[in-house]
Amino acid sequence: MKTKFIFVTGGVVSSIGKGLAAASLGALLEARGLRVTIQKLDPYINVDPGTMSPFQHGEVFVTDDGAETDLDLGHYERYTSSKLSKKSNFTTGQVYFSVIEKERRGDYLGGTVQVIPHITDQIKLNILENAKGSDIAIVEIGGTVGDIESLPFLEAIRQLKSDRGAGNVLYLHVTLVPYIKTAGELKTKPTQHSVKELREIGIQPDILLCRCEQDVPQDMKAKIALFCNVEEKAVITSQDAEHIYAVPMALNQQGLDDQVVEKLNIWTKAPDLSHWQQVVSKLTNPGSGEVRIAVVGKYVDLKESYKSLSEALTHGGIANDCRVKLVYLDSEKIEEEGGEKALADVDGILVPGGFGERGTEGKIKAIEYARVNKVPFFGICLGMQMAAVEYARNVCKLPEAFSSEFKPDCESPVIHLMEEQKGVDKKGGTMRLGAYPCSLTKGTFAQKAYGATEISERHRHRYEFNNLFRKCLEEKGMVISGVYKEGDLVEIIELPDHPWFLGCQFHPEFKSKPLNPHPLFKAFIAATKAKRG
Repeated sequence: MKTKFIFVTGGVVSSIGKGLAAASLGALLEARGLRVTIQKLDPYINVDPGTMSPFQHGEVFVTDDGAETDLDLGHYERYTSSKLSKKSNFTTGQVYFSVIEKERRGDYLGGTVQVIPHITDQIKLNILENAKGSDIAIVEIGGTVGDIESLPFLEAIRQLKSDRGAGNVLYLHVTLVPYIKTAGELKTKPTQHSVKELREIGIQPDILLCRCEQDVPQDMKAKIALFCNVEEKAVITSQDAEHIYAVPMALNQQGLDDQVVEKLNIWTKAPDLSHWQQVVSKLTNPGSGEVRIAVVGKYVDLKESYKSLSEALTHGGIANDCRVKLVYLDSEKIEEEGGEKALADVDGILVPGGFGERGTEGKIKAIEYARVNKVPFFGICLGMQMAAVEYARNVCKLPEAFSSEFKPDCESPVIHLMEEQKGVDKKGGTMRLGAYPCSLTKGTFAQKAYGATEISERHRHRYEFNNLFRKCLEEKGMVISGVYKEGDLVEIIELPDHPWFLGCQFHPEFKSKPLNPHPLFKAFIAATKAKRG
């Protein structure tokens, strides 16, 4: 089957839910037996989001091949079986970088390099490369229609309809139908203007996905269809859902996937959504009550910074048939006030990754509380490193123990810069990135959770456990339960005399899915359930 393309654009406002819409549509088409790949095109000039602040961009999602990407790729992987890669996300910065490299190499000798055709051709080339081997390629265009920086991307996808044939390309526009409380009315004008803007640059949407707080009545759908030049049945409403994993079923009930396969002339089986129904049922009516998990970090005011993490904890709850309530605690406040009061009523403590010294002492205090009070603890990346520091300080009696990331001249650098990172002066794309193998010790928390002794997990860090301190910590009871043998790098640490205390250098949250919860999150939530009793 020749690959068919679905281009997802957004209008009126940012953060309207294009990523979830694309991911949910991918889930529906996979449930029909189609091979799906999903791609995100970001109009910003950064080469990737790797050097951007979480407050600017939210989470940076990492793929197996080491790409630092937009958080929407996390949605794509969680909702589908697609294995995404560096080709699955590209930016204006990458496109211009590629074109300028070609110009310097002499590929355009004699020609004037311009946005059209050279930039748009590079965008199309990237889209087509990623689509190889799939039945359906869903491509989300970041930003909002009307933004200057997204115009080359919109022009490129306009051209692709002519290049690939009208029957092989579909445009899905996600727009807003706001409810004006003072008037007590839904308003269609923002959607009309958004579609008008899109049509002015040559793109006629085939399907409108209308985001709304309340259901859009049929007469209003007819009005939108008339003014936006689409079929009435192609006006799909996407009302706010209680759980994001209910969105695929909600869109199926609205007929979105039926419209897509009809307009692309694809014959498929009816979708089997029974697994999604089970997920939503467990989220809505958990059989084992609720556990409270403290997430101790410094980006707690922006939950998007921990998107994959919060979802992975939810998946752990699904696996254990319980609701997971997240309590976000600012590590700087714990640093100032101590953690006894804030952590007294939680069933588990998780310290996530992060960069920079701010708030690290608060994380160490939270870890000490978990260790001493036998509260299930999970440390990820920096959380694992600070667990090693806390143990070195308070159990091994090395009061100056710290990370050389924060104190280069510390006497006991339990965490230090990786050998291959020394001499690296560029920030972008230079960390230890992507999937690496890890060997597990039999009988440990980690090995029992995975049910295997060889695993592979994704990384994003420069600093690593210092093996000079390994013997000292092991003699005092810490277990090194996971190592990267090739580089003799510590990957997982545990405390066996604790209900569940584990820190890992990698980011397991990037591989967790609602239909396949990650083993470590499953085990962590099980331990918190046991504590709660």
